[in-house]
Amino acid sequence: MKIQILGSCCRKCAKLGENAEAAAKELGVEYEFERITDISEIMKFGVMMTPGLVVDGEVRSVGKALSVEEIKKILA
Repeated sequence: MKIQILGSCCRKCAKLGENAEAAAKELGVEYEFERITDISEIMKFGVMMTPGLVVDGEVRSVGKALSVEEIKKILA
């Protein structure tokens, strides 16, 4: 599973990244984690507001730092 966090190093982006990694670890799934900060790369996903959560190439959340539990539902 490939998990990507779209956004700069803002507080919400950092929190989403932390929560996404925690959720994947709690579920015991194998994952690759990537943080994308380049605005042109972020726009390729059609995301205009950060943070964004992308799982296996599909944008799953935009504009909020989801909780660990919310992310676990997405990853399961």
